[in-house]
Amino acid sequence: MLVSLWFGERFVMGFRERIEWAGRMALLAFVLASIAFLSAILTMRIAIQGRETITPSLTGVTLQRAQARLAAYGLHVRVEDRIYSSLPEDSIVRQSPPAGAQLKEGEWVHVVLSLGPQKVAIPLLENRSLRAAQIELLSEGLQVGEISSAHLPEFAPDVVLEQDPPASAANALSPHVDMLVSLGAETAAYVMPALEGKPLADAQQELTAAGLKVDKVTQMPLTGKPTGTVTAQLPLRGARVDADTPVELQVAQ
Repeated sequence: MLVSLWFGERFVMGFRERIEWAGRMALLAFVLASIAFLSAILTMRIAIQGRETITPSLTGVTLQRAQARLAAYGLHVRVEDRIYSSLPEDSIVRQSPPAGAQLKEGEWVHVVLSLGPQKVAIPLLENRSLRAAQIELLSEGLQVGEISSAHLPEFAPDVVLEQDPPASAANALSPHVDMLVSLGAETAAYVMPALEGKPLADAQQELTAAGLKVDKVTQMPLTGKPTGTVTAQLPLRGARVDADTPVELQVAQ
C-alpha cells in the first residue's frame, strides 16, 4: 500500500514538472519570437528611412564646390533658377532646404545661382506684339517670364500692355520679364441647342437665331428616323460654343 502511494506521488510530481517545463519553454519561445519580430520591424524601419544627414551651408559657394561638398554627404544639387546678385557669377544665392535641415542620403538640394550684377538694360516691350517682345528679349540675353492675358476690348489682340520689370530698370532681380498681353474683345459664347429629332430646316433656323451656322450636313440612310430629321449633332447639346465653332449635323435620308 505504501509502495503504491509512493509511486503515485512520484508520478504526479513528474507530470507536474513536465507541465511546468513545457510552460517555461513556451514562454521562452514566445519571448524569442517577440525579440525577432521587433528586430525585423526595426531593421525595416531603418532601411525605409535610410541614413539621414545634415544639409551643409552652400550660400556664396560656387556650383562646382557645392557639388563636391554635397557628394561627401551623399546628396545631389539641382539648379532651379539664376538671378542677378552682388555675389560672383555661378555662386549660390539661395538653397532649399536650408543649412542644418535633415535629409536622407540620395536626396536633392535645390539652389538658385547668381548671374552677377545686372549688366543688360531691360528693353521697352509695351505696345509691341508678343512675338516681337519675345525676339527682343532673346536678342538681349534675357528670358520670357510669365505671360498673363486678358480680354480687353479697348486694346488690339496680341499686344503687350504691361511688363515687369519695367523698361530700363536698373535693379532687376531676374533676367525673366513677365508680360500682360491683350486678347482683344471677348468672343460671344453660346450654349449648343438640342437639335436631334427636329427637321433640318428648323434646326438651321434655330442655329442662325443663336448666332451659329451649319458647317456640314451628312445624309444617313437606314436610321429608322423620319426622313429629313436630325439624328446626331456635333458639338453635343449644352456644349459651350461661339460664332466660329463649326456645327455638323447628321440627317436621316
